[in-house]
Amino acid sequence: MWHDTGSAVGFLPAGGNLQPDTHPENPQTKRRFKNLLDKSGVTDELVSIDPRPATREELLRYHTSEYIDEIKEMSEKSGGDAGELTPFGPGSYKIAKLAVGGVIEATNSVLDGNVDNAYVLARPPGHHAEADQGRGFCIFSNVALAAKHAREKASVERVAIVDFDVHHGNGTEEAFIDNDKVLTISLHQDSNYPIDSGKLTDVGEGVGEGYTLNLPLPPGCGVGAYEESFKQFVQPALEEFNPDIIYMASGFDGSILDPLGRMMIHSDCYRNITKMLLEAANSLCDGRLVASHEGGYSTAYVPFTALATIEEMSGIESGVEDPFLETFKQWGYQNIQPHQQEIIEKAIDNLNIALK
Repeated sequence: MWHDTGSAVGFLPAGGNLQPDTHPENPQTKRRFKNLLDKSGVTDELVSIDPRPATREELLRYHTSEYIDEIKEMSEKSGGDAGELTPFGPGSYKIAKLAVGGVIEATNSVLDGNVDNAYVLARPPGHHAEADQGRGFCIFSNVALAAKHAREKASVERVAIVDFDVHHGNGTEEAFIDNDKVLTISLHQDSNYPIDSGKLTDVGEGVGEGYTLNLPLPPGCGVGAYEESFKQFVQPALEEFNPDIIYMASGFDGSILDPLGRMMIHSDCYRNITKMLLEAANSLCDGRLVASHEGGYSTAYVPFTALATIEEMSGIESGVEDPFLETFKQWGYQNIQPHQQEIIEKAIDNLNIALK
């Protein structure tokens, strides 16, 4: 909660004609998510996993030494910007290391059998961070670094990462672009952020060709498009790859109220796609699933989409109803549209070529 992104206007720095406002990646959505877990009694039924700061050696599995030193130096002074649209204040280096270490410790707990699965509620997020720069509010690549840690354990050879944040998981993709032991799948709004990445034709490089999969969905996709994407594309890809552990990059900015996305999904959709990933994990890798919190900027709605996800992962029924859900279910174009199905079919054709 002490990671300070300062003021902004939308995703742009304040200044000139942009009167300072609250930065979208602020503590509120995460705090309100945790508050709802507490109020509903769900927190008391969960196993708490303490994070630890990631070591320098762990960060070096992906990030450059120069970049790590730069973040540390700025953090020890007045803060700065990690790269592109990634402001931070004093102390954020330590907090970002805790975010990475939290996903690593969750991974250890799942692999050791101490918990069935794990959800990491951490910030800053990580899926945009690249080896030598931060991007899109992300300083270090939380999931990528945890996946690299997992692969150093003898029992873990093949890792799958499914990212359904509304923005493309470019940093995670970059980390494994030439790796045939890590499958990265990103479902995202087409040409949102980063604009020039996450294309349907981006399928990896070298021996990793075919192990990077992207499904850029048209703006306006609702529940039907997302659920069919998982049924027709994500689940078959996971079955073909047969991972030892699955990571879920959990972004709630595809929700109907999010200010930084233009998609239309609601809490039941998040519940259902989480259920599908759990089914895949149970079928393929003894239920080993680690979710890491990424985006989601609606203070009103993130708590309910996230609670649905936690309920599905834990099997706990909180009794809390999403007060928005019945309204959102009645909004138009929630069923899959022909142009959306066309994109999914193109991705399936690409999948058939890529994994053969």
